[in-house]
Amino acid sequence: ARCQCKMPPKERRNCGYPGITEVECRKAGCCFNDSVPGMPWCFTPKPKKVRKVCPNDPHARINCGFPGIKAQECEKKGCCFNAQPAGVPWCFYHRVVEE
Repeated sequence: ARCQCKMPPKERRNCGYPGITEVECRKAGCCFNDSVPGMPWCFTPKPKKVRKVCPNDPHARINCGFPGIKAQECEKKGCCFNAQPAGVPWCFYHRVVEE
């Protein structure tokens, strides 16, 4: 993503070799910007920002527990807990979303 390539030139970490073309650089999954002399032109993008969320849709839940699991046991496993509605897992895995 374009926002992953926005960083001060001093923070750039080289991702290519001398003379790498923009096409080769981008094919390697790296950022390219040749506007700052003396700094890497092909550089590693910033990592994507992600966060864990509990799914809102009860039918999208993926079971993380067992019948009768208590909220505390479920959360200790690092999962989400919601005893509503009936007929779907109450202890279920987080989803990872990009910010």
